[in-house]
Amino acid sequence: MNLEQIINQMHQEDLDGIMLLKPENITYIAGFRPSSDSILLLNDKPLLLTSKLDINEALEKSSIPVEELQSLKDVKKKIQLGKLGVENSMSLQTYKKLCKDFKIELTDIIERFRVLKSKTEIQNIEGAIKIAENSVKNLSLSISENKAAAELEYNMRVRGSIRPAFETIVASGTRSSLPHASTSSEKIERPLVIDWGAIYHNYCSDMTRTIVNSEEQEEVWEIVLEAQKDAINTIKPGIKASYIDKVARSVIEEYGYVDCFIHSTGHGVGLEVHENPYLSVKNEGKFEKGMVVTVEPGIYLKGKFGVRTEDMVLIKNRAKILTDLPKKLNFHEC
Repeated sequence: MNLEQIINQMHQEDLDGIMLLKPENITYIAGFRPSSDSILLLNDKPLLLTSKLDINEALEKSSIPVEELQSLKDVKKKIQLGKLGVENSMSLQTYKKLCKDFKIELTDIIERFRVLKSKTEIQNIEGAIKIAENSVKNLSLSISENKAAAELEYNMRVRGSIRPAFETIVASGTRSSLPHASTSSEKIERPLVIDWGAIYHNYCSDMTRTIVNSEEQEEVWEIVLEAQKDAINTIKPGIKASYIDKVARSVIEEYGYVDCFIHSTGHGVGLEVHENPYLSVKNEGKFEKGMVVTVEPGIYLKGKFGVRTEDMVLIKNRAKILTDLPKKLNFHEC
């Protein structure tokens, strides 16, 4: 993150300042992730305002000056007159309050900068990947989905992840046909879909593996793998995200399962586990060097089973696969 470049871009877009409330955007600028209400005022003299709950840790970790957050009224006094940029995620209530006193404009400047990862950010993402990969090895599968998910999350925690990057998915049998299935108390069956991720220095990882045990499941697994491989091999700077989705979808369509691929092909990963760019049919944006995305085609046969394979890639001259797990995982059965 280059703060000077962000401020220069802010001025180029005729903004006198930006108010940040989203924790991930504050983390990106200050290097400190708030756990409670915080406001970052970004201008030529950035200032982080945070509650008493976070003030001591913020003073220790923030790369920009910190003061205690009192109220929105007090914050307004610190804002210089002019055009103020605010995030798209800001609540309507706060937006209306600010509109009474300032000229407000929605801006995604911070999100645009966050899309391109620095060397340090990539190292943090790789750290999150390593934690997740090491945590899934030797996972017990002769237990319930709930217990397997808990074991996996425990493994990530003791290896340095402050929490799971998202709710761990362990879905087996017919429940594997639900892309975002919650875990159950039922004993693990086949096929088995595991979707999990860790957090390292505030950066996320996200990967999925499916374990199959029948000829039909293996056939679908091979199709998904082929779709993922073709998509990854097509990724390079200048290619539209929508085209990568089309590449993966066309492979699955060729085998007659296109109606069973019910989500986009992937998404960006960083301070959030789901962020820009999205590898969807609607995203006409082009890939750039420094982006980190998932590629995760899937086929879901309602009431029968589902298969998904997900890996993370860094876009350089081509796509560099960051995840290093085998496509087929072996686990202890007892």
